[in-house]
Amino acid sequence: MPVRSVVGPWGRAGRYLLDLLFPPRCIVCRRVGNWLCTSCVSSLPFITGPVCRRCGLPVSTGDLCPRCRVRPLRIRTIRSVLLFEGPVRTAVHRLKYRDGHALAGPLGGLLVGWWEEHPLGVDVVVPVPLHPQRLERRGYNQAALLAAVLARGVGLPLLERALVRVRNTRPQMSLGREARRANVAGAFRAVDGAVEGQRVLLVDDVCTTGATLEACADALREAGAAEVRALTLARAP
Repeated sequence: MPVRSVVGPWGRAGRYLLDLLFPPRCIVCRRVGNWLCTSCVSSLPFITGPVCRRCGLPVSTGDLCPRCRVRPLRIRTIRSVLLFEGPVRTAVHRLKYRDGHALAGPLGGLLVGWWEEHPLGVDVVVPVPLHPQRLERRGYNQAALLAAVLARGVGLPLLERALVRVRNTRPQMSLGREARRANVAGAFRAVDGAVEGQRVLLVDDVCTTGATLEACADALREAGAAEVRALTLARAP
């Protein structure tokens, strides 16, 4: 799905009119001009220190977090750009529920910037899908918008419809770790032949326990994916 800056028939003229009436404000400092101003980018909580080589959680010692030493996720690697705190929480909430199409550009650009420093060996980009009922209510899939910006920025194919959510699960935020796992188990299905033999990069907005990414990876591997990695905008501390 291409990232569109305007919804409706007015095209660029309509976007210009909307910007005049409702100019974008930085999600951090609230200054008018851009959704994320250059001076505020450096203040975001980027993940820069050592991380678990499997799940990407920041660690102070060793190359695996305590959980992955005992029960590693069924996915090759997960990496995230930012910690899910402070202004990042606000940005993700607005991306999901208010200004998705407008914020996808600057936030997706952070994914592209991360990739330029830490490229992953993959062939295609696949967003974590929404259930059709939730997609209809929201009007867009924020993961697909971010994935489109990333794929275009790094020159990889975007397979938006390669993975579908076949069960409308409960919101994960209200559940504990094991309940999250059970909630999304079997909730996804990969389209036959879409990812066979491909090294897949899953893209989502936030990783908390990794349960959703793990369930997606299971479905992709069952459909013949050679390998599944994941990249998210933010990671819950």
